Amino acid sequence: MMALDRLLNVARKEFSDHITSRRFAIILGLLLVISTISIYDGIEQYNNSLEAYTEQLRQMEEFDDPYTSWMPQKPSIMYVFISMMSYMTMLGGILAIAIGFDLVSKEKETRSLKSLLSHPVYRDEIINGKALGGVGALGFAMALALAIAIAMLLIFSVVPTLEEFAGILIFGAVSLGFLLAYFAVALMMSTAAKESGNALIYTLVIFFAVSSLLPMFGAMAANAFAGDPPEPPEMAPMPKEVVRVASSNGYSTTTVAQSVIYGGAEDPEWKAYEEEMKTYIEKQRFISDISNLLSPQTNYYTVAIAVTNPQLSSMIASPYDTAPEEKPGLAGALGKVWMNIAALIVFPSAFFAATYVKFMRMDIR
Repeated sequence: MMALDRLLNVARKEFSDHITSRRFAIILGLLLVISTISIYDGIEQYNNSLEAYTEQLRQMEEFDDPYTSWMPQKPSIMYVFISMMSYMTMLGGILAIAIGFDLVSKEKETRSLKSLLSHPVYRDEIINGKALGGVGALGFAMALALAIAIAMLLIFSVVPTLEEFAGILIFGAVSLGFLLAYFAVALMMSTAAKESGNALIYTLVIFFAVSSLLPMFGAMAANAFAGDPPEPPEMAPMPKEVVRVASSNGYSTTTVAQSVIYGGAEDPEWKAYEEEMKTYIEKQRFISDISNLLSPQTNYYTVAIAVTNPQLSSMIASPYDTAPEEKPGLAGALGKVWMNIAALIVFPSAFFAATYVKFMRMDIR
């Protein structure tokens, strides 16, 4: 029966080995340097957006603006983390693979696994401890990256509100979920392969397959499923309104120009075409969305955009709805991407479960 103290001992040793290894230090250092540069660029863009917002407010107060109902939106500091997101998908994924690809295979190659099992420790404590130690090392890396980001914000006198601070923590949790996805793949391949080199190759194959090939095949399948797009009507849309522009010349009024406003939605044929086109695009999107659920990168992008830019996320989730007058909240944006959040949890869980079963049945002689 698994004992908590023995499990924590294994996890503590694995965590210590990870954070003191040269490989971990090099990749983590590279990740932090690039993240710091991206955060710096993001802060500059945020300050420029804030200056433009302040100038718009000043002009609205100074002049009698006829568009008084339109109010510019104040930029959020969460925009700063958008550029960090793109670096995390590549370097973060490599860091997670580097931690996990030889966790078990290296023990098999050096035959230290057999001697480890001769100690009073069970198999489940070993594999769970190794997984826990790796999760702790990735959590340490993510906490360090967020701490540097928050420190830079404060250095540049950008103080997050309580909601923005919660958004930063959620962004960190989502990023950690993405890293765990590839750590779980690497750990599974390390358990299944006999040598570390093979485990690394298998992991990289899965990495590129789910990050690049899967979305491409998903798009191809979506086009094949949806078929040919509907043809637009041969006739141009009927004019909705003819506007005459007249000029007054003292005693008489002379028409000098006229313009036509086309209203496709008012034309029955064009309205039917728009409905068919909407159905066609929804069919395409249904297939591509299903295939994208298997890609940690796509799920990470979708959820991270919901955290960093809820308005953009809301427009992507409901492209046919009119833009909401009020800025959507973080909870509402996350609610629309719940399937992607669930996929980020299910993906690593499935690989961790497969690793556990494989390790428990493994022939160690």
